[in-house]
Amino acid sequence: MITHNVSSKEIRSVSYRLDSSYHLSSGNSTRRTILSAPYGITNIGEFTENIFYGNRAKRIYVKKTDAGLPFLSSSEILKADFDSVKLVSPQKTSNIEELVIKYGWTLITRSGTVGKTAYASEVHAGKLASDHVIRVVPNGKMKGGCLYSYLSSYYGYSLLTQGMFGGVIQSIEPKYIEELPIPYFPDCLQCQVDKLMQDSAKLRKEADDELKQAQKILYIKANLPQLTVEDYDFYGLPVKGRKLSTFIRNKKNISTLTINAFNYSERIRNLKKKINCATLCLSEVIENGEFFSTGSFPRVEVKPDYGIMLINQSDIFDMIIQGKHISKRGVKTDNMVEYGEVMIAGVGTLGENETFCRTIFANEDLVGQLVSSEFIRMKTNGTIPSGYLFTWLNSEYGFRLIRHTQAGTKLCRPIQKMLLKQPVPIIDNESMLEIDSLVKIAHTKRHKANIYEAKAIRMIEEEIEKWNK
Repeated sequence: MITHNVSSKEIRSVSYRLDSSYHLSSGNSTRRTILSAPYGITNIGEFTENIFYGNRAKRIYVKKTDAGLPFLSSSEILKADFDSVKLVSPQKTSNIEELVIKYGWTLITRSGTVGKTAYASEVHAGKLASDHVIRVVPNGKMKGGCLYSYLSSYYGYSLLTQGMFGGVIQSIEPKYIEELPIPYFPDCLQCQVDKLMQDSAKLRKEADDELKQAQKILYIKANLPQLTVEDYDFYGLPVKGRKLSTFIRNKKNISTLTINAFNYSERIRNLKKKINCATLCLSEVIENGEFFSTGSFPRVEVKPDYGIMLINQSDIFDMIIQGKHISKRGVKTDNMVEYGEVMIAGVGTLGENETFCRTIFANEDLVGQLVSSEFIRMKTNGTIPSGYLFTWLNSEYGFRLIRHTQAGTKLCRPIQKMLLKQPVPIIDNESMLEIDSLVKIAHTKRHKANIYEAKAIRMIEEEIEKWNK
């Protein structure tokens, strides 16, 4: 049991808040640590132009990328890739300017999982975010990268989460953030931290551009037309004007693997005909002609210092991967992730914006890590490079072909025998190597961006720790 004496003065200072979760949180000890700064103290509001979370206007979602703007939920601001997020109509969304993200802002998750932060790079800029995301707009009095690093540090997170309120869904408010204490960090430290964050943001943008360039080369060299909603079946809201999908199949063409109409889609059959180049089956380009997985093991959660990090599907698509830590007991460590593996999120639901059937390239961040058994893992056999295989499976074509093999009701999984038969376009070797190089360079840049960001945050934490030695 944790106990602590609280004075009436402390209770008055927080508007007579009486819940023990607030007064017994780590935020109190953090606050005392911050107040001992030798540089003087002010509040976050002095260094910000505005702290807000946008409007709650009705949103009209669209399917066409040229008719909508990407709309990020609070969890999606943390993602490395925004290609699968929802799109909203800019014409039919009121006060849309209040939703637009701008470069250099600090984004904070406001409700649910409270206090998670993201630095708005050029990859975020111009996209929209929901009212569940608090925007912290710097005013230039403190370097924006330094302000972000402070709020993202252990100390900033402790202060942010101390202000949570609510029963079922907990939240924090902009006014609370505005009043949080922050030291006047030395200019030299601010400049060093901010440069790391600017370099990190630059690398993220370059990586995003290179991955898009890899996709562009694939589409040109394989002569692939862009897909529309008429080219594939999906589960979700109907699209105005879209024809119903009906077709006939001879019983001789019905496999023993499945009787699900979705797996025999006429649209997918026609989609395959759009691949205007030579192809190989997926089984022909991966080691041993089959997939593999991590396997099952006990999952006893422990503190980070006493176990091994386990990465799930909900973690792996984030910019900075933070899994949970489990006991090493009973866990085989001979099947850890190797560089260049291609992994598919193998369990989930069929929502268009879900991670189910999305693809991951194993970069330096994932090497030696333990991933859950839900991932479908593969290594290329030398026929094609791994970066090229990732680019194909990560394309709209690849995603639709993977989804086409799904089976299940609530939680779905690809039918692996069907998945192994899916086509992989084979283009000229020089172009495949160029795509492979772009993918690997891009993912290495993402890895370096994470290192820079972690270093910036650590510099702030080390500065604060010096005051209490």
